[in-house]
Formats: sequence, C-alpha cells, structure tokens
Amino acid sequence: MTAAYATLGEMLTGRSLAAGPRTLHRLPGGAESAPYELFTLTPQTNLIGAEISGIDLREPVTPELFAELDRALLEWKVLFFRDQNLTGTQHRDFARLWGELEIHPFLPQGEVPEIVRFAKDAENPGVENAWHTDVTWRERPALGSVLRALEVPAAGGDTMFADMAAAYDNLSDELKARIDGLDAIHDFTLPFGQFLSADELARRQAEFPPVAHPVVRTHPRTGRKTLFVNAVFTTHIVGLDAAEGEELLRQLFQQARIPEYQVRFHWATGSIAFWDNRATQHYAVNDYFPNRRVMERAAILGDRPVR
Repeated sequence: MTAAYATLGEMLTGRSLAAGPRTLHRLPGGAESAPYELFTLTPQTNLIGAEISGIDLREPVTPELFAELDRALLEWKVLFFRDQNLTGTQHRDFARLWGELEIHPFLPQGEVPEIVRFAKDAENPGVENAWHTDVTWRERPALGSVLRALEVPAAGGDTMFADMAAAYDNLSDELKARIDGLDAIHDFTLPFGQFLSADELARRQAEFPPVAHPVVRTHPRTGRKTLFVNAVFTTHIVGLDAAEGEELLRQLFQQARIPEYQVRFHWATGSIAFWDNRATQHYAVNDYFPNRRVMERAAILGDRPVR
C-alpha cells in the first residue's frame, strides 16, 4: 500500500473499515478463466455477478450447457438471467439440475412444493432486508438458490449480493488467526420462531435443532475459504463468553456491508438470479413498501460445511 493510502487508513482507524485498495480475487489462486461458448456472459462487477444471455431456460439444458453454467456459477458466484418466463415446474426442473431441492418448513409454497413464494405488499411487508445466507440452520445448508421475479414494483426492490470469500481474504492476519477453528451455532428460531405457537415451536426445534458450522468454511468445489456466519441465523460462537462472542460476530457480520464485495441486481418481470449460497450473502432491499413484489425461490440442498 502506498504511503498516501497508509496515512488515510491510519486517519480513519476506529471510524470506519479500512480505506484504500482491497484484495479482490474472483478466482482461486492459480485458476484462469476460460471463454464460454454456449452463451454470452457479461460481468456486472470485476469480482461478483454476471448476466447470462443467449439461452432460453425453458428449453432442455444439455450436459454441455450445464457444465458451462456450473463453471460460471463457481466463477462469478451469482448469475443473472433476463426475460425467462418460466412456469413453477420449469423453475423447479432447472434448479433440480444441481441437486435435491428442499421443501421449506416455514415459508409459503408456490405453484409446486419445492418452490417458496415471497408475496410482499402493504399487508405483508418484506422482512428479508438483512444480510444473510439461506437456511444455514440446516445441517446441510443450501448449495444455491434460484429466485424468479413474477411481479415487481415500478421502482425499488433490488437484491444485493456479497462475496464472502473476498470478505475473508481482506480480514487481518490477526483476525483470521482468532477465528481459525471456531464454530458458530445457527438456529431458525430468531426469524421464524416468533410466528409459531409454543407447541409448534417446540416441535420444530426438535425437528431442526440448532446446528454448529465452522465460522470459516472451505468451499467444496473451489477450495476458497469463506466467512460463514450471518446476522439472521447465527446466534453465538461456541466456546466464547457471550460478550466476547457477540463482539466478534458483529465484526464479522460487518464484512458483508463493504461495497467492493457487492453486486446489486435490478429486477424485471421474468428475471432470475441464481447464487452460490456457499460463497455469498444477500440482502433484499425493502425500498418499495407498500407496493407489491412477488418472487419465487427454489433452494438446492448442499453439503455439511467443513473447514
């Protein structure tokens, strides 16, 4: 870092996160990007997010096309598609190419059981405007999610995504050493428990007890280390007293808020976002209330996170 940036960083210490250039590696060390032959890929930032055009997801996905889409997902972490007017069944079938789909126990279903519907309006405002990773309270959190826009407001309602490998890369060596080997507890109770009766909550807690995952997981395909705690589902860190653990979690939660790690997607009817849940967090911007916004999502079951 140059002297000017170092001086600015010193000036801002204690007032903000570090200023100046950040380490932004889109690919694992030593990996190189290869061209895509079966569609056009347009990067949305230098780090995360790419728009895919030139294909119709209503048509069968050949093994060759699947291989390229899978590679693009690993490389860019979130893929965006426009003008894809899928039915619920087509949406499910596309997502299922990547594996078994979950049936969410708390969210309303869409056209088919594997699809959940987020219908938001003046009577049912959106509450997804917090940085999070989907269903980390499961032993096998989602590999990825495929979100489709059915109705969108005239303005607002974007979704933001953050690259949590970049977030890890830019931690200080001291903080990396501090979190190495730690586990954190994830629990559905905070967001969903408030809507359940005492008996139903007890039944669901027995079905989905709190689960421990590494604070830093290793991506099973890319080998990248990613921060794997989020403010919605992570309750505490194993082995630390409450105050110390909360201070540490707040510091880690803050990393998703850094704009250099983010991409922002503006929805239109028929748009789709497909994100790697192992590598990202996301935030549904709720600046459209009380207008209506209807989305449907399929979540692909993943593996048990490991260090």
